[in-house]
Amino acid sequence: MADLLSTGVSGLLASQIGLSTVSHNVANVNTDGYSRQLVQFNARPAQGLGNFYVGTGVNTAAVQRAYSQYLNTALWTAASDQGRAAAYQSLTGQLNNQLSGSTNLQTSLDAFYGALNDVSNTPSDASSRGVLLARANALSSTFQSLSGQFNQLGAQVQRQLGDTVDSINSDSQSIAKLNDQIRTAYASGKGEPSDLLDQRDALVKKISSEVGVTVVPQNDHTVSVFVGNGQALVNGANAYALSTAPNAYDPSKLEVVAKDSGMVLTGQIGGGTLGALLDFRSNVLDPAQNQLGRAAVAMASAFNAQHAQGMDLNGAMGGTFFNVGAPQVLGNSANQGGGTVNASITDVGALTTKDYVMKYDGSAWSLRDTAGNSVAMTGTGTAADPFKADGMSFVVGGAASAGDSFRIQPTSAAAAGFSTAITDPNKIAAAAPLVAAKASGNTGSGVVNGISVTDPANAGLLGSTNIVFTSPTTYTINGGAAQTYTPGQPISANGWSLNLSGTPAANDSFTVKANSNARGDNGNALGLAKVANLGVLDNGNTSVGRAYGQLTSQVGSAGSLAKDALTTQNSVYQQALQTQQGVSGVNIDEEAASLVRYQQAYQASAQVISTANQIFSALLSAVHG
Repeated sequence: MADLLSTGVSGLLASQIGLSTVSHNVANVNTDGYSRQLVQFNARPAQGLGNFYVGTGVNTAAVQRAYSQYLNTALWTAASDQGRAAAYQSLTGQLNNQLSGSTNLQTSLDAFYGALNDVSNTPSDASSRGVLLARANALSSTFQSLSGQFNQLGAQVQRQLGDTVDSINSDSQSIAKLNDQIRTAYASGKGEPSDLLDQRDALVKKISSEVGVTVVPQNDHTVSVFVGNGQALVNGANAYALSTAPNAYDPSKLEVVAKDSGMVLTGQIGGGTLGALLDFRSNVLDPAQNQLGRAAVAMASAFNAQHAQGMDLNGAMGGTFFNVGAPQVLGNSANQGGGTVNASITDVGALTTKDYVMKYDGSAWSLRDTAGNSVAMTGTGTAADPFKADGMSFVVGGAASAGDSFRIQPTSAAAAGFSTAITDPNKIAAAAPLVAAKASGNTGSGVVNGISVTDPANAGLLGSTNIVFTSPTTYTINGGAAQTYTPGQPISANGWSLNLSGTPAANDSFTVKANSNARGDNGNALGLAKVANLGVLDNGNTSVGRAYGQLTSQVGSAGSLAKDALTTQNSVYQQALQTQQGVSGVNIDEEAASLVRYQQAYQASAQVISTANQIFSALLSAVHG
């Protein structure tokens, strides 16, 4: 009877463990990362009685979680991709909102050129000139505001980088502690510590959403977690922190580094929120800032060039109308020498939206864009013969050491420095500075077909000039030496260029002199209005408005792709989660059925014990009868 009692007790204890496990599953049905636990039973060794064996009950072999390493790894990967897509979509959405908001540059450009048309219609009207100046200031504010908003978004990225790195470090430390607890639990021989394993897996999933990681299981039941090209975050019970450090060229930008070694990991990080932040900054935000700056440079360059060809109401040549931020040259913090690099824009049409790194190897300078592509330079780097590349000129000085380098940012600060240079409406150079006319006694068919300013700084520009044709193919200027005239080719002198149509005859003359009616003249205002559609960038193929359109299109495209990517990654994540939960998730209906099954088994085992007790009592009564 002792055997019957022992068998009943074993069944009772096994059912009790089953009931406890089911109740634990039910209690954690809403616990994120929890894997349902299953009880494994083994029959006890049977006792041999004569020619047969009699069973002796049941042993509880293990309580293990329903788990698939493959499905969990797939879920971690999906979480990493979803985390990256969500962060990237949020950032591109903010940038799109900034470009389409109240500071829309195209609206400001349209208002500015509308006011310019009013000035060209009434060049002497003080009110129209005042409105134009106000619109110019509004345009400047728009450039500055957009640049400021981009900078604010960049600062937000910096804060998020720091917060994300802190979160990753905290999770790494927690995983390391759990590694130690799990290793100890296994070493105790008590079986699988399911709840600790679930906690660790939940943290691995969380850290995967923050940064792309590689997880490697170890023989001692710990896991090692790596980021980038093998930088360890967790190895056994040890956690290795990440940190942020100022960029070697630009202290206002943070890089992700390994805290212990200081190794820069920025270029190695691709997944999760951290990867999205770095990718957005380098591939969307910085190029957008550069493209905005390029549009500012183009606007200032083209408008100033035309404005300089006009005359204001004071009879003076037009000066600078718009200021613009200069190219930035940032030395590497590790530079050892005293070398300097001065950068300037010499060909707006050849400007790109790239930044560059200029490096000295001890004997020669080289130039690469920030993607690492080599960029050819001409010149020797002196003031008389500067290096030239992509619309830029570089003059090097001082004594650079081998390995010294400088980051060149041609347009990143241009929009922030965009401003209106004049404050007096009378200084708007709306008039053409020169007038040209043929003499009344000319006998040829030659007529003035236009005059333009080629050198506003020429000292003789506004002086009177008399052109006399000594024959249809030769002429003199102010009685000077005879010059050859080729039909269709301009006549140039004193900073101006005159075009004739028709055929001059001998003794025909033409005069060029300063415009004495600048107040009522709109010759240069008409030229300024044409700047709106003037091809300035991309070798004369892209206007300022079109450049801004390219910016909004690029950012809009990035935002659209990010939105589609988020939709896709959400779907992939949900599918991976459902598949993983199909194996590891708690199903209330299944647990309810298991609860009934274990309850009935418990009751049956109790009945076995009761029966054994009754039989044992009957035997005692019979013996003592």
